[in-house]
Amino acid sequence: MTAAIIPLLSLIALEVILGIDNIIFISILSDKLPENQRDQLRYWGIGLAMLMRLCLLAFISWILQLDQNLFSVYEIKFSGKGIILIIGGLFLIYKSTKEIYHKSEIAMIDSPKIPQKISFKKMLLEVILLDLVFSIDSIITAVGMVKELWVMYTAVIVTVVIVLLAAKPISQFITKHPSFKILALCFLMMIGVALLAEGLHFEIPKGYIYFSMAFAFLVDIIQMKTVHKK
Repeated sequence: MTAAIIPLLSLIALEVILGIDNIIFISILSDKLPENQRDQLRYWGIGLAMLMRLCLLAFISWILQLDQNLFSVYEIKFSGKGIILIIGGLFLIYKSTKEIYHKSEIAMIDSPKIPQKISFKKMLLEVILLDLVFSIDSIITAVGMVKELWVMYTAVIVTVVIVLLAAKPISQFITKHPSFKILALCFLMMIGVALLAEGLHFEIPKGYIYFSMAFAFLVDIIQMKTVHKK
């Protein structure tokens, strides 16, 4: 039991990091919805992510088969997991690039704004797609870290509780500070590039990615405090 505590804490930390990535994506999508639907999208998105991971753990033997090579193109081997990561990475890069362009270029054009009706189902479908990518990636990573199935289940449930508590404050912070919204979109683009690279077997150490994110976030905090004082 004691020997499983360190792997459990490590797995929870990994799941929380992936969960925060998910919250950022959901927060940016939920801003497009009416006020009364934003919490719904957050809770549905996080809840479905937990359900998806618990279901995937039940089919762990099938999930592990996704890591086996299916075919090769120019000496690059493609597995089921790799294809899912490539699709998820391309989707994340496209979505974040589109949102950055919309907020930095289109928003500056002086033209009458026509309110667009955003479909809750469409937003939820995009969240589910990203949930699936992160879930498969985290489950296969979890198998490499721990062997006991109960540790994986415990880590998923504890992480969801933490993420649910953190979801609203993080979303409100991103909504309140527009500069952080652009920074968050850049984070998502970087994660998309990392997923794409991992799918093509060009491994980028996750420590480098999250350290650069933390550094950029700290710089933005310092800049915000400096501007506020002035």
